[in-house]
Amino acid sequence: MLRKAFSTSHLALLAMALPAIAQSTDPAWLDQVAQEIAAAEQCEVGYFIKVREYELGGRRVYEARVQCVDGRQFDASRAEPDPTFSFAACEVRVC
Repeated sequence: MLRKAFSTSHLALLAMALPAIAQSTDPAWLDQVAQEIAAAEQCEVGYFIKVREYELGGRRVYEARVQCVDGRQFDASRAEPDPTFSFAACEVRVC
């Protein structure tokens, strides 16, 4: 009987912890990218690739490749103090 109560209490604790585990660990600025690219390029974000955040010349830089659900890809970038992201379509390039 004690074992059953022990198991039930553990399940209850696990159920309470699941929403916290399921929360995104993505940086908050990716939400801004998703909103801006939806408006600018009619892109519904499927997922992000190569997410980077770094300092360059005393400015904070944010970069990510966006994979749209329709298959298109864009490079998104922003350097502070610029408040908005710029988007460049990923196309076949020959170097």
